[in-house]
Amino acid sequence: MKPVLVIPTRYDSTRLPAKALRLLKGKPLVQHVYERALQAQAAFETIVIATDDQRIQAVCEGFGATVCMTATTHETGSDRLAEVVEVYGWADDRVVVNLQGDEPLTPVENLYQLANNLQAHPEAMIATLATPVQSKQELADPNSVKVVKDLHGLALYFSRAQIPFQRDAVQAGSEQPAHYALRHIGMYAYRAEFLKAFARLAPCPLEQLEKLEQLRALYYGYRIHVDLAQAIPGPGVDTEADLQLVESLM
Repeated sequence: MKPVLVIPTRYDSTRLPAKALRLLKGKPLVQHVYERALQAQAAFETIVIATDDQRIQAVCEGFGATVCMTATTHETGSDRLAEVVEVYGWADDRVVVNLQGDEPLTPVENLYQLANNLQAHPEAMIATLATPVQSKQELADPNSVKVVKDLHGLALYFSRAQIPFQRDAVQAGSEQPAHYALRHIGMYAYRAEFLKAFARLAPCPLEQLEKLEQLRALYYGYRIHVDLAQAIPGPGVDTEADLQLVESLM
C-alpha cells in the first residue's frame, strides 16, 4: 500500500496574511509546495491539499491539484489531517506524509525518506527528521527545537531548551558546545490510525509549556522515530523577509 501526501494550508496567518497565495516567481506559494511534492509523486498514491478557505481551494484547483475542504475550527495541522483521513476513509495502516504549505524548498529526498522510515519501523506511529545543530547560537535559540533519541532512533524528548545539557563543559566555564545536539525538522509521517486517535486526546502539560504538539504523542505513550535528514531543508516562509529570501533562493 503506497503512502499518501497531504499539504495542509490556510489563509489566515498572523505574521504574513494570505501567505499561501503570495506570489513567488509569479506563482502562489502553495503551488510551489505542490509542485515540489509532485517531484516525489512516484512514491505516493495521491497528493491532496487540505484547506478551510475557498480562495485557496479555487487557486489550487486552478493549477490542477486535488483539494479537500476541511473545517475552520481545527487548532492544529494534525487535526486537519485527521479530518482528511476520515473524508477519504484511509485504512488505519496507511502512511500519511505531511508537507507544510509554507515549505517550498523541502528536499524531495526527505519526502521519500519519511515515508520509507515509518514503513520500516512498525513500532512507531510517527516518523520525523532532524539535522545536527550547526552553532551555539542555534543551540540556544528557543525557535530551534532540539530532540534527543534513544539507541533505536526513537525520540526521548523534544524541547526549545538546550538538550542534551553538557554539564562538564558548562562547569568548566566554557559555553555549551553544539556537539551531539540535533535540531528537529518539522516534517512528519503518520499512521492514519494515530491521526484519528490523536485528534481525540487532550493537550498535555508538557505540550502546553513548550508549545510543541509532538510532546502530546510522547506523553500518551506513542513512539516517534527520528532519523537524520538526507538533505538539509531550505527556509520556510513565515514573514515578508522569509518570502523575499526564499524567492532569491529559487
